[in-house]
Amino acid sequence: MTVRSPRNGRDPGRRGQLSAIPAPKARPQTRRKQPAYALIKDTLAKRIRTGDVPAGVVLSEHAIAALFGSSRSPVRQAFEQLEQLGLVRRFDGRGVIAGRRQVEPQRIAITPAMLGLTDGPFEAVRNDAWDTLYYDLERDIIYRSIFGRFRVNELALARHFRVGRTVARNLLLRAQAVGILEKGAKAHWYLVPLDTDRVRDIFELRLKLEPALAETAAARIPADMLDTMTERLRTAIPSRPTVGVAELDELESDLHIRCLGFGRNREMIEALKRTHCSFVIGKHIRAALGKGPQIDSFMDEHLPIIEALRSRDGAAAAASLRHHLELSQAKVAEWVEEFRALNLISRVPYIV
Repeated sequence: MTVRSPRNGRDPGRRGQLSAIPAPKARPQTRRKQPAYALIKDTLAKRIRTGDVPAGVVLSEHAIAALFGSSRSPVRQAFEQLEQLGLVRRFDGRGVIAGRRQVEPQRIAITPAMLGLTDGPFEAVRNDAWDTLYYDLERDIIYRSIFGRFRVNELALARHFRVGRTVARNLLLRAQAVGILEKGAKAHWYLVPLDTDRVRDIFELRLKLEPALAETAAARIPADMLDTMTERLRTAIPSRPTVGVAELDELESDLHIRCLGFGRNREMIEALKRTHCSFVIGKHIRAALGKGPQIDSFMDEHLPIIEALRSRDGAAAAASLRHHLELSQAKVAEWVEEFRALNLISRVPYIV
Protein backbone atom coordinates (compact mmCIF):
# COMPACT_ATOMS: atom_id res chain seq x y z
CA MET A 1 0.00 0.00 0.00
CA THR A 2 1.27 3.47 -0.79
CA VAL A 3 1.82 5.83 2.13
CA ARG A 4 1.84 9.49 1.26
CA SER A 5 3.61 12.16 3.21
CA PRO A 6 2.05 15.52 4.09
CA ARG A 7 1.82 18.01 1.24
CA ASN A 8 5.13 19.64 2.16
CA GLY A 9 6.81 16.24 1.78
CA ARG A 10 8.13 16.10 5.34
CA ASP A 11 7.37 13.86 8.25
CA PRO A 12 6.64 16.19 11.17
CA GLY A 13 8.18 13.73 13.58
CA ARG A 14 11.35 13.11 11.58
CA ARG A 15 12.59 16.33 10.10
CA GLY A 16 14.19 16.17 6.67
CA GLN A 17 13.39 12.53 5.88
CA LEU A 18 11.34 11.26 2.99
CA SER A 19 8.18 9.32 3.68
CA ALA A 20 8.25 5.77 2.46
CA ILE A 21 6.26 3.30 0.46
CA PRO A 22 6.73 0.17 2.59
CA ALA A 23 8.66 -2.43 0.65
CA PRO A 24 6.71 -5.60 -0.12
CA LYS A 25 7.79 -8.74 1.66
CA ALA A 26 10.22 -10.87 -0.26
CA ARG A 27 8.53 -13.82 -1.94
CA PRO A 28 9.73 -17.34 -1.27
CA GLN A 29 11.83 -18.74 -4.04
CA THR A 30 9.73 -20.34 -6.77
CA ARG A 31 11.11 -23.20 -8.83
CA ARG A 32 10.24 -23.30 -12.48
CA LYS A 33 11.13 -26.15 -14.82
CA GLN A 34 9.43 -24.51 -17.81
CA PRO A 35 8.39 -20.99 -18.75
CA ALA A 36 4.66 -20.25 -18.49
CA TYR A 37 3.98 -20.38 -22.24
CA ALA A 38 5.55 -23.85 -22.50
CA LEU A 39 3.41 -25.23 -19.67
CA ILE A 40 0.28 -23.83 -21.29
CA LYS A 41 1.28 -25.11 -24.72
CA ASP A 42 2.08 -28.62 -23.46
CA THR A 43 -1.19 -28.88 -21.52
CA LEU A 44 -3.33 -27.68 -24.41
CA ALA A 45 -1.49 -29.90 -26.89
CA LYS A 46 -2.10 -32.99 -24.74
CA ARG A 47 -5.79 -32.22 -24.21
CA ILE A 48 -6.41 -31.44 -27.87
CA ARG A 49 -4.74 -34.69 -28.94
CA THR A 50 -6.76 -36.76 -26.45
CA GLY A 51 -10.01 -35.06 -27.45
CA ASP A 52 -10.66 -33.60 -23.99
CA VAL A 53 -10.74 -30.28 -25.83
CA PRO A 54 -13.00 -31.16 -28.80
CA ALA A 55 -12.11 -30.21 -32.37
CA GLY A 56 -13.70 -26.93 -33.37
CA VAL A 57 -13.79 -25.40 -29.88
CA VAL A 58 -12.75 -21.76 -29.84
CA LEU A 59 -9.92 -21.01 -27.42
CA SER A 60 -9.66 -17.35 -26.43
CA GLU A 61 -6.63 -15.72 -24.82
CA HIS A 62 -8.76 -14.29 -22.03
CA ALA A 63 -10.41 -17.60 -21.09
CA ILE A 64 -7.20 -19.65 -21.18
CA ALA A 65 -5.27 -17.01 -19.22
CA ALA A 66 -7.96 -17.06 -16.52
CA LEU A 67 -7.85 -20.87 -16.26
CA PHE A 68 -4.06 -20.94 -15.93
CA GLY A 69 -3.80 -17.88 -13.68
CA SER A 70 -1.47 -16.17 -16.15
CA SER A 71 -1.37 -13.00 -18.22
CA ARG A 72 -2.31 -13.15 -21.90
CA SER A 73 1.27 -12.90 -23.15
CA PRO A 74 2.27 -16.55 -22.44
CA VAL A 75 -1.10 -17.72 -23.81
CA ARG A 76 -0.42 -15.83 -27.03
CA GLN A 77 3.00 -17.51 -27.31
CA ALA A 78 1.44 -20.91 -26.62
CA PHE A 79 -1.15 -20.37 -29.38
CA GLU A 80 1.60 -19.46 -31.85
CA GLN A 81 3.49 -22.69 -31.08
CA LEU A 82 0.33 -24.81 -31.22
CA GLU A 83 -0.44 -23.29 -34.62
CA GLN A 84 3.02 -24.30 -35.85
CA LEU A 85 2.31 -27.84 -34.62
CA GLY A 86 -0.98 -27.86 -36.53
CA LEU A 87 -3.03 -28.36 -33.37
CA VAL A 88 -4.94 -25.08 -33.64
CA ARG A 89 -5.83 -22.78 -36.51
CA ARG A 90 -6.74 -19.16 -36.94
CA PHE A 91 -10.16 -18.05 -38.14
CA ASP A 92 -12.12 -14.87 -38.80
CA GLY A 93 -12.63 -14.13 -35.12
CA ARG A 94 -10.83 -13.80 -31.81
CA GLY A 95 -8.71 -16.67 -30.55
CA VAL A 96 -7.94 -19.97 -32.26
CA ILE A 97 -9.88 -23.13 -33.12
CA ALA A 98 -8.75 -26.43 -31.60
CA GLY A 99 -8.05 -29.44 -33.81
CA ARG A 100 -6.68 -30.19 -37.24
CA ARG A 101 -10.00 -30.74 -39.00
CA GLN A 102 -11.81 -27.96 -40.82
CA VAL A 103 -14.92 -27.84 -38.66
CA GLU A 104 -17.22 -24.99 -37.77
CA PRO A 105 -16.23 -22.98 -34.69
CA GLN A 106 -17.93 -24.10 -31.48
CA ARG A 107 -18.21 -21.50 -28.75
CA ILE A 108 -18.51 -23.55 -25.59
CA ALA A 109 -17.11 -22.84 -22.14
CA ILE A 110 -13.67 -24.30 -21.51
CA THR A 111 -13.75 -25.87 -18.06
CA PRO A 112 -10.84 -26.66 -15.72
CA ALA A 113 -11.70 -30.36 -16.06
CA MET A 114 -11.11 -30.23 -19.83
CA LEU A 115 -7.52 -29.14 -19.13
CA GLY A 116 -6.91 -31.25 -16.05
CA LEU A 117 -6.85 -28.20 -13.80
CA THR A 118 -9.35 -29.45 -11.23
CA ASP A 119 -6.92 -28.53 -8.42
CA GLY A 120 -6.70 -24.95 -9.67
CA PRO A 121 -4.26 -23.09 -11.93
CA PHE A 122 -0.67 -24.26 -12.25
CA GLU A 123 1.27 -22.57 -9.46
CA ALA A 124 4.29 -22.19 -11.73
CA VAL A 125 2.17 -20.20 -14.17
CA ARG A 126 0.35 -18.20 -11.53
CA ASN A 127 3.70 -17.19 -10.00
CA ASP A 128 5.56 -16.28 -13.18
CA ALA A 129 8.54 -16.01 -10.90
CA TRP A 130 11.30 -14.21 -12.71
CA ASP A 131 8.96 -11.70 -14.36
CA THR A 132 7.34 -10.97 -11.02
CA LEU A 133 10.70 -10.39 -9.36
CA TYR A 134 11.85 -8.20 -12.21
CA TYR A 135 8.77 -5.98 -12.10
CA ASP A 136 9.27 -5.53 -8.36
CA LEU A 137 12.88 -4.53 -8.97
CA GLU A 138 11.93 -2.24 -11.84
CA ARG A 139 9.30 -0.50 -9.70
CA ASP A 140 11.72 0.09 -6.83
CA ILE A 141 14.37 1.47 -9.18
CA ILE A 142 11.93 3.87 -10.83
CA TYR A 143 10.62 5.14 -7.48
CA ARG A 144 14.11 5.82 -6.12
CA SER A 145 15.65 7.21 -9.33
CA ILE A 146 13.34 10.23 -9.18
CA PHE A 147 15.24 11.33 -6.07
CA GLY A 148 18.78 10.91 -7.39
CA ARG A 149 21.57 8.42 -7.91
CA PHE A 150 21.63 5.46 -5.54
CA ARG A 151 23.61 2.24 -5.47
CA VAL A 152 22.08 -1.24 -5.83
CA ASN A 153 23.76 -3.95 -3.76
CA GLU A 154 23.67 -7.19 -5.76
CA LEU A 155 24.17 -9.49 -2.76
CA ALA A 156 21.45 -7.72 -0.77
CA LEU A 157 19.14 -8.01 -3.77
CA ALA A 158 19.74 -11.78 -3.96
CA ARG A 159 19.03 -12.15 -0.25
CA HIS A 160 15.90 -9.98 -0.40
CA PHE A 161 14.38 -12.03 -3.23
CA ARG A 162 15.83 -15.32 -1.90
CA VAL A 163 17.51 -16.17 -5.18
CA GLY A 164 21.06 -16.96 -6.24
CA ARG A 165 23.57 -14.36 -7.35
CA THR A 166 23.20 -15.45 -10.97
CA VAL A 167 19.47 -14.77 -10.96
CA ALA A 168 20.03 -11.43 -9.19
CA ARG A 169 22.62 -10.44 -11.78
CA ASN A 170 20.31 -11.38 -14.64
CA LEU A 171 17.57 -9.18 -13.15
CA LEU A 172 20.03 -6.28 -12.92
CA LEU A 173 21.19 -6.82 -16.50
CA ARG A 174 17.58 -6.68 -17.66
CA ALA A 175 17.15 -3.34 -15.86
CA GLN A 176 20.38 -2.10 -17.42
CA ALA A 177 19.09 -2.99 -20.89
CA VAL A 178 16.01 -0.83 -20.30
CA GLY A 179 18.22 2.11 -19.31
CA ILE A 180 17.20 2.51 -15.66
CA LEU A 181 20.41 1.02 -14.21
CA GLU A 182 24.10 1.41 -15.06
CA LYS A 183 27.49 0.17 -13.90
CA GLY A 184 29.81 2.68 -12.31
CA ALA A 185 33.19 2.59 -10.59
CA LYS A 186 34.39 -0.78 -9.29
CA ALA A 187 31.58 -2.51 -11.24
CA HIS A 188 28.97 -1.27 -8.77
CA TRP A 189 25.37 -0.92 -9.95
CA TYR A 190 23.78 2.55 -9.83
CA LEU A 191 20.34 3.92 -10.56
CA VAL A 192 20.19 6.34 -13.48
CA PRO A 193 18.61 9.51 -12.00
CA LEU A 194 15.26 10.41 -13.49
CA ASP A 195 15.00 14.18 -13.25
CA THR A 196 13.08 16.72 -15.33
CA ASP A 197 16.00 17.24 -17.71
CA ARG A 198 16.32 13.53 -18.44
CA VAL A 199 12.61 13.14 -19.17
CA ARG A 200 12.84 16.10 -21.55
CA ASP A 201 15.99 14.75 -23.27
CA ILE A 202 14.51 11.26 -23.68
CA PHE A 203 11.40 12.54 -25.39
CA GLU A 204 13.35 15.01 -27.51
CA LEU A 205 15.33 12.08 -28.91
CA ARG A 206 12.19 10.00 -29.42
CA LEU A 207 10.42 12.86 -31.22
CA LYS A 208 13.34 13.20 -33.63
CA LEU A 209 13.83 9.51 -34.39
CA GLU A 210 10.58 7.56 -33.96
CA PRO A 211 8.40 9.36 -36.56
CA ALA A 212 11.21 9.09 -39.12
CA LEU A 213 11.56 5.37 -38.48
CA ALA A 214 7.78 4.85 -38.64
CA GLU A 215 7.65 6.47 -42.06
CA THR A 216 10.30 4.15 -43.50
CA ALA A 217 8.93 1.09 -41.71
CA ALA A 218 5.38 1.41 -43.06
CA ALA A 219 6.05 -0.53 -46.27
CA ARG A 220 8.23 -3.17 -44.59
CA ILE A 221 6.21 -4.51 -41.63
CA PRO A 222 4.49 -7.86 -42.41
CA ALA A 223 0.73 -7.47 -42.77
CA ASP A 224 -0.07 -10.42 -40.48
CA MET A 225 2.06 -8.89 -37.73
CA LEU A 226 0.13 -5.62 -37.97
CA ASP A 227 -3.16 -7.54 -37.95
CA THR A 228 -2.14 -9.30 -34.74
CA MET A 229 -1.11 -6.02 -33.11
CA THR A 230 -4.42 -4.43 -34.07
CA GLU A 231 -6.32 -7.35 -32.54
CA ARG A 232 -4.32 -7.06 -29.31
CA LEU A 233 -5.18 -3.39 -29.02
CA ARG A 234 -8.86 -3.89 -29.83
CA THR A 235 -9.02 -6.64 -27.19
CA ALA A 236 -7.14 -4.66 -24.54
CA ILE A 237 -8.92 -1.31 -24.87
CA PRO A 238 -12.31 -2.40 -23.47
CA SER A 239 -10.53 -4.46 -20.79
CA ARG A 240 -8.00 -1.83 -19.76
CA PRO A 241 -8.81 -1.87 -16.00
CA THR A 242 -7.62 -5.50 -15.86
CA VAL A 243 -4.60 -5.22 -18.16
CA GLY A 244 -1.44 -6.23 -16.27
CA VAL A 245 2.06 -4.79 -16.46
CA ALA A 246 3.33 -7.56 -18.73
CA GLU A 247 0.57 -6.86 -21.24
CA LEU A 248 1.20 -3.12 -21.03
CA ASP A 249 4.85 -3.82 -21.87
CA GLU A 250 3.79 -5.99 -24.80
CA LEU A 251 1.50 -3.31 -26.21
CA GLU A 252 4.18 -0.63 -25.87
CA SER A 253 6.74 -2.92 -27.51
CA ASP A 254 4.44 -3.71 -30.45
CA LEU A 255 4.63 -0.14 -31.71
CA HIS A 256 7.79 1.37 -30.30
CA ILE A 257 10.13 -1.62 -30.69
CA ARG A 258 8.71 -4.19 -33.11
CA CYS A 259 7.22 -1.82 -35.68
CA LEU A 260 10.05 0.71 -35.55
CA GLY A 261 12.51 -2.17 -35.81
CA PHE A 262 11.52 -2.40 -39.50
CA GLY A 263 12.79 1.14 -40.13
CA ARG A 264 15.66 1.52 -42.58
CA ASN A 265 18.17 3.30 -40.33
CA ARG A 266 19.77 0.77 -37.98
CA GLU A 267 21.80 3.42 -36.16
CA MET A 268 18.60 5.28 -35.24
CA ILE A 269 17.11 2.03 -33.90
CA GLU A 270 20.20 1.46 -31.74
CA ALA A 271 20.13 5.05 -30.47
CA LEU A 272 16.52 4.61 -29.34
CA LYS A 273 17.37 1.74 -26.99
CA ARG A 274 18.46 4.22 -24.31
CA THR A 275 14.96 5.72 -24.36
CA HIS A 276 13.10 2.47 -23.63
CA CYS A 277 13.02 3.36 -19.94
CA SER A 278 10.28 5.89 -20.75
CA PHE A 279 7.92 2.98 -21.51
CA VAL A 280 8.12 1.72 -17.92
CA ILE A 281 8.16 5.00 -16.00
CA GLY A 282 4.48 5.83 -16.36
CA LYS A 283 2.97 2.51 -15.33
CA HIS A 284 4.84 2.40 -12.00
CA ILE A 285 4.36 6.05 -11.06
CA ARG A 286 0.66 5.90 -11.97
CA ALA A 287 0.26 2.98 -9.57
CA ALA A 288 1.99 4.87 -6.75
CA LEU A 289 -0.23 7.89 -7.35
CA GLY A 290 -3.35 5.73 -7.29
CA LYS A 291 -4.01 6.09 -11.01
CA GLY A 292 -5.01 2.81 -12.65
CA PRO A 293 -3.87 1.73 -16.13
CA GLN A 294 -7.27 2.80 -17.46
CA ILE A 295 -6.33 6.46 -16.82
CA ASP A 296 -3.69 6.42 -19.55
CA SER A 297 -5.00 6.61 -23.10
CA PHE A 298 -1.88 5.32 -24.85
CA MET A 299 -3.75 2.31 -26.27
CA ASP A 300 -6.26 4.59 -27.96
CA GLU A 301 -3.36 6.67 -29.30
CA HIS A 302 -1.54 3.58 -30.61
CA LEU A 303 -4.52 2.33 -32.61
CA PRO A 304 -4.56 5.04 -35.35
CA ILE A 305 -0.79 4.69 -35.73
CA ILE A 306 -1.03 0.93 -36.27
CA GLU A 307 -3.99 1.44 -38.62
CA ALA A 308 -1.93 3.92 -40.67
CA LEU A 309 0.91 1.40 -40.85
CA ARG A 310 -1.56 -1.26 -42.01
CA SER A 311 -2.61 1.13 -44.79
CA ARG A 312 1.08 1.63 -45.69
CA ASP A 313 0.65 5.37 -45.10
CA GLY A 314 4.02 6.26 -43.62
CA ALA A 315 3.36 10.00 -43.46
CA ALA A 316 0.11 9.53 -41.50
CA ALA A 317 1.76 7.03 -39.16
CA ALA A 318 4.62 9.47 -38.50
CA ALA A 319 2.22 12.36 -37.80
CA SER A 320 0.07 10.28 -35.42
CA LEU A 321 3.16 8.96 -33.66
CA ARG A 322 4.54 12.47 -33.20
CA HIS A 323 1.25 13.58 -31.62
CA HIS A 324 1.24 10.52 -29.34
CA LEU A 325 4.79 11.26 -28.15
CA GLU A 326 3.96 14.88 -27.41
CA LEU A 327 1.01 13.79 -25.27
CA SER A 328 3.12 11.13 -23.55
CA GLN A 329 5.88 13.61 -22.72
CA ALA A 330 3.42 15.95 -21.02
CA LYS A 331 1.82 13.11 -19.05
CA VAL A 332 5.09 11.55 -17.85
CA ALA A 333 6.54 14.93 -16.85
CA GLU A 334 3.39 15.71 -14.86
CA TRP A 335 3.41 12.32 -13.09
CA VAL A 336 7.11 12.59 -12.19
CA GLU A 337 6.63 16.06 -10.71
CA GLU A 338 3.56 14.96 -8.76
CA PHE A 339 5.44 11.95 -7.40
CA ARG A 340 8.45 14.10 -6.43
CA ALA A 341 6.27 16.72 -4.75
CA LEU A 342 4.63 14.07 -2.56
CA ASN A 343 8.06 12.63 -1.64
CA LEU A 344 6.95 9.07 -2.26
CA ILE A 345 9.90 6.73 -2.04
CA SER A 346 10.43 3.00 -1.91
CA ARG A 347 12.66 1.80 0.93
CA VAL A 348 14.22 -1.58 0.20
CA PRO A 349 17.38 -3.08 1.70
CA TYR A 350 19.19 -3.48 -1.62
CA ILE A 351 19.07 0.19 -2.67
CA VAL A 352 21.43 2.31 -0.57
